Amino acid sequence: MTPKLSQGRHYLAIPGPSVIPDAVLQAMHRPAPNIYKGELVDLVEGLFPDLCKVGRTSHHVAIYIANGHGVWEAALANTLARGDKVLVLATGTFGHGWGDVAEGLGARPQVLDFGNRSDIDMSRVGEALKADVNHEIRAVLAVHVDTATSARNDIAALGRLIADLGHPALLMVDCIASLGCDRFEMDDWGVDVMVTGCQKGLMTPPGMGFVYFNDKAAAARDRANCVTPYWDWKRRVDPHVFYEYFFGTAPTHHLYGLRQALDMILTEGMQNVWHRHEVLANAIWRAIDIWSEGGSMEFNMADPAKRSHAVTSLRMTAPFATQLREWAEDQAGLTLGIGLGLAPSNSPQSHGFFRIGHMGHVNAQMIMSVIGTIDTGLKALNIPHGSGATEAAAQYIADQQSV
Repeated sequence: MTPKLSQGRHYLAIPGPSVIPDAVLQAMHRPAPNIYKGELVDLVEGLFPDLCKVGRTSHHVAIYIANGHGVWEAALANTLARGDKVLVLATGTFGHGWGDVAEGLGARPQVLDFGNRSDIDMSRVGEALKADVNHEIRAVLAVHVDTATSARNDIAALGRLIADLGHPALLMVDCIASLGCDRFEMDDWGVDVMVTGCQKGLMTPPGMGFVYFNDKAAAARDRANCVTPYWDWKRRVDPHVFYEYFFGTAPTHHLYGLRQALDMILTEGMQNVWHRHEVLANAIWRAIDIWSEGGSMEFNMADPAKRSHAVTSLRMTAPFATQLREWAEDQAGLTLGIGLGLAPSNSPQSHGFFRIGHMGHVNAQMIMSVIGTIDTGLKALNIPHGSGATEAAAQYIADQQSV
């Protein structure tokens, strides 16, 4: 039996949870603090302005002990009344998921499904909003980056469309996969509510979610009748006592990790963070362009302008994708993402999809290792593919860094 070469530090290249920086883990590796006074209270007070810097807003942010599904519910519960109509713009699994949560709260979702290989068609959105002459639609739900399809939607254009039509609906955006990776401007793009999690671009272990909201969304809270005490954002952003930030015990060690992660992001600078993700994504795409010339591999999103810089979703002839993932993990210590929502999970076709996560704490040598490992796996498994992918990616990075 040939010995495996997977011993050593494993690389988790799935689209979240992302790689956790050693500095974040070290910040969390400490005794439990006093949750009533002292350094933890001071630390939390400083998180909110820095979270707003990353979210590009001058408004409010509430912290929840929750995952992405939790902040979906929090955002909806604070802005909707039962029976309200919401327009759901679905470009993959997660748009549909948010709409399902809205329906579960008693809202009436109107779903515009753009399929699994397309971004939002603004003309169809415009038609739906123009047809809503009585302004029954209270909110438009969009996902900036759908983690399943890797579609990146033009939220700036969507904000302009709603404003130009003079429609009063709230624009609510899921940035769970994109915040801290793809450029996002909450205030400048006219976004009223934004939700995200800590485990992707914010480089902190899963367990916290965030809901950002402006004054227009805060006013909607006054008529919302879906909200329960735990999800209510009023007290969380204006607490009388410290525990009300979290409606109970604070997620102490996550907060220490988040503080370190925010320091890393803001020290690098948001423009530089976005640029790094763009360059590294393009390096991966150069390699995929080459691999696809001689085999079955192809992008789920054909147009580079509509792909996320945080995750790339790929298609292959089944069962090559599963074979490649299993080889990379078992033989080389690299975990790639499964296909999600592009075929029934129990069907043979499900073995024809995989995803590469390139979000958060990633740099050039890490991305080159992903590319090199995939290239090696294609060779080891005799999967047809074009040659020269690693060289093309290396040349692209070298060209970007040349002076």
